Amino acid sequence: VDCLSSAVISFISDQIGAKFVEPPTFDIAKSFADSVNTTPLIFILSPGTDPVADVVRFADKMGVSKRFESISLGQGQGPKATKMIEQAQGSGGWVLLSNCHLMESWMSNLEAIVEQLDPEGMSANFRLWLTSMPAKSFPVQVLQNGVKMTN
Repeated sequence: VDCLSSAVISFISDQIGAKFVEPPTFDIAKSFADSVNTTPLIFILSPGTDPVADVVRFADKMGVSKRFESISLGQGQGPKATKMIEQAQGSGGWVLLSNCHLMESWMSNLEAIVEQLDPEGMSANFRLWLTSMPAKSFPVQVLQNGVKMTN
């Protein structure tokens, strides 16, 4: 199977070009441009990746670093994350919730929060950023409606 995969990749690269077999380069600005205030931006993590520094740099570049908050989810962080999201909606801030996969018990709350995001009732500048390893507990509706990224 490995030989077949390599042969197919080599054939496609030779016949129509390497751009058809190489993953696209990660572009946070392009992903951001595809989002609106009710669309979460979701980083699907792979082992060893951590996009937090990329998001912090992008927030600085976009001039929202003073309205940017981040929290790594874990035991007891749910109420704090909820409060951060509520406050950022009014101020046009950005909230980054890291490691959603570590807080399975709170994922139904996250789903409810995202479902209730009302574009009329919040700043157009609000953004919700999420990071998670692939996990069965991650809300399907949030994943389907979000802008998904890998890096």
